[in-house]
Amino acid sequence: MEAHVAEHGTASGPALSTKVASGQRTVRRSTLIFALLVGDALAVSTAFALAYVVRFKLDWSIFYTHSDSPLRFYSTLVFWLVPLVLLIFACYRLYFLEENFDGYREYARIASAGTLAMMFVVLLSFLFDASLVISRGWIVISWAALLAFVAVGRFTMRRVVYRLRRDGAIGQRVLLVGSGSDVTDLAERIRETPATGLHVIDVFDPAWFDAEEEHVVGPTTFRMRVNALAVDAVIVSQPSVSQMALSRIVRELSDTAVDLQLVPGMYEILTTGVQVREIRGLPLVSMNKVRITGLDYVLKRALDYSVASVTLLLLSPLLLAIAVAIKLGSPGPVLHRRRVVGQGGQRFHAYKFRTMYVNGDEILQAQPELLERLQRDGKLEDDPRITAAGRWLRRTSLDEIPQLINVLRGQMSLVGPRMISEAELQHFGHWRENLSTVKPGLTGLWQVSGRSRLGYDDRVRLDMQYIRGYSIWFDIEILLRTIPAVVRGTGAY
Repeated sequence: MEAHVAEHGTASGPALSTKVASGQRTVRRSTLIFALLVGDALAVSTAFALAYVVRFKLDWSIFYTHSDSPLRFYSTLVFWLVPLVLLIFACYRLYFLEENFDGYREYARIASAGTLAMMFVVLLSFLFDASLVISRGWIVISWAALLAFVAVGRFTMRRVVYRLRRDGAIGQRVLLVGSGSDVTDLAERIRETPATGLHVIDVFDPAWFDAEEEHVVGPTTFRMRVNALAVDAVIVSQPSVSQMALSRIVRELSDTAVDLQLVPGMYEILTTGVQVREIRGLPLVSMNKVRITGLDYVLKRALDYSVASVTLLLLSPLLLAIAVAIKLGSPGPVLHRRRVVGQGGQRFHAYKFRTMYVNGDEILQAQPELLERLQRDGKLEDDPRITAAGRWLRRTSLDEIPQLINVLRGQMSLVGPRMISEAELQHFGHWRENLSTVKPGLTGLWQVSGRSRLGYDDRVRLDMQYIRGYSIWFDIEILLRTIPAVVRGTGAY
């Protein structure tokens, strides 16, 4: 038995086409962190300077008080505030490379850190005597400019980093541990997203650990492979790796600088979001309930009602045009009602623009092979039942806009698990009860992570991940990520 190099294939699957990063990185981590610090410092300083000019030099009428604009005071204040803001950014992990350059989550941390910094300035304003009160106008302008300038700077830096990662100038040399379709699928997903900077250079079969446990050769071979390939990170596909093998991997990497990452299975997804307390040295784990309650529920419903109402109002001319196109394209109703399973197992009719011919079932019955594929996968890529207008509506996801009515009626949410029809219930088994603890969503992690290309197992995994990790920021992030997914038509048919 031997470890298998990715370029030559593995025992667990076909050869994996990978891009091998050079051993010597062109751009080092310290250089990137320094660039982030310098960029943030310039953005924050510029924001404070702009706020001073707008507040004290432009003489705008909205500022009803006119102070003497003590330049020396504000210069001294900014001199101390800039490093303070950078320190707060660091506390929000904005200089941890592994947790940045991901867009929306990074911007959320910037907003939180920037707001906290300006709240500190407000606190300072109460500590000075009346002659040196910090202008409220300057604080407000500084806050808005700081968030905008830092976000623009981070966006620019992210584009540069993505380009460097695609070119192989920076990134992590990755060793995958796993077998079967799990590790093959993982390698393929990494290959399809070069902007992550992950470069798979080898695949290690976890059977080493089981076969050589008695002689303790497995970990030694694993460690030698890690050292020989100058690996930066080890990614373990947990579904195909035993607990014993995982514990030995952790031991082997404990005294190295190699980053260990896990791709969780369904059990690991279900056990996230737990609380641990100790009873006389015995850890007691409490599972968080799979539901959204309290303030989270109030904020979610407020977001649902506000966005759904405004969107329906703004899109009303487009919706009217779509209705006319559907009527002219084929006979039948404009809207299609689909009976689906909602929160708590309650059934309701989800609205969509009609995208199929009214005799669609007869068309499908005449092609048994397509009917079999539909029953297996839930969707057809080349569905003969879909009209010309319907194909465009599905590709752009505009056919789902009428579901905003379901959102306003409280049957659905803007973001949530993908709705399940009564015919699909059998594919979800006992997971359907977990998924029905929250309202189905117009969009969700499934929408921005592959859409129709996802199988039922991946749908369950993503939906459970969403429910366990819910926050209002998570909803906003998914809504923003839905826009480019819809524009690209990724995985839609």
